[in-house]
Amino acid sequence: MPLPPDDTSCRQRLNPEQYRVLREHATEAAFTGRYWNHHADGTYRCAGCGAPLFDSTTKFDSGTGWPSFTRPVDGAAVKETTDTSHGMVRTEVTCKQCGSHLGHVFPDGPAPTGQRYCINSAALDFAERKA
Repeated sequence: MPLPPDDTSCRQRLNPEQYRVLREHATEAAFTGRYWNHHADGTYRCAGCGAPLFDSTTKFDSGTGWPSFTRPVDGAAVKETTDTSHGMVRTEVTCKQCGSHLGHVFPDGPAPTGQRYCINSAALDFAERKA
């Protein structure tokens, strides 16, 4: 379910850290999120709307302290836009379904894509794959 457009409903539905990340484009501190060192098999979903975003088979240890993935579950899962905040030029990653801020993508990841989707744990929920 997408996040409601009004601020009051979002604040009621999300915890304060999720609100900061998803709605205010904040970044959680490195090595503090619940998924940076998470190794279960399944799908990482948007904490805002539940849309599937990343598969655990594409997760890797980037050493950065944030969950990192080589690619989204499909090209329609995320939207990438230029972010010039904080005196840098980066590529912001948002959920294509609800528009929530997820993190950024960098061109320094491993093969096969060379991409590192650096995503805030607060922007994610996890659904374990059924055996």
